[in-house]
Amino acid sequence: MTTEPTAEQSTESTPEIHVDSDWKAQAQAEKEKLTAVEQKVEEKSQERQTPEPNFRGLLGILASQALMGLGMHQDPSGNGVMVDLEGSKFTIDLLEMLVGKTNGNLSEEEATELKQLTQELQNRFVQIAQLVAAQMQEGTAGTTTETPPAGGIIDPTS
Repeated sequence: MTTEPTAEQSTESTPEIHVDSDWKAQAQAEKEKLTAVEQKVEEKSQERQTPEPNFRGLLGILASQALMGLGMHQDPSGNGVMVDLEGSKFTIDLLEMLVGKTNGNLSEEEATELKQLTQELQNRFVQIAQLVAAQMQEGTAGTTTETPPAGGIIDPTS
């Protein structure tokens, strides 16, 4: 014989459902937050993408390399800047080679930019080379207890 559950037993065995009136609003707010976060992540990834390769980008990389060798990089000791005249000369020579190899193949704007960049770097190279030579002479012309500056480090305070 089967017995029917009493009223007390039926309410205990079946869970009551509580409907929160704000659950849809909370879910929508969380969804909007996630969408905003995803959008920010996408924007940042687009910012980090490398630019389209072009002639101006190539010139920028070569110019940066030459400038680094001409004293744009600080000495780790903090007493001056690192100078790599040979490396800078090589990079400037590469730019000079590009002037010859691209003659007639560049737009007027590109050709002008390349020539101006090369001339500016050559002028800076001469200035830095003269400064290095002068500091090297000052270091050797002083007393015998003075040590000449380490090759390639320029002290901007002297």
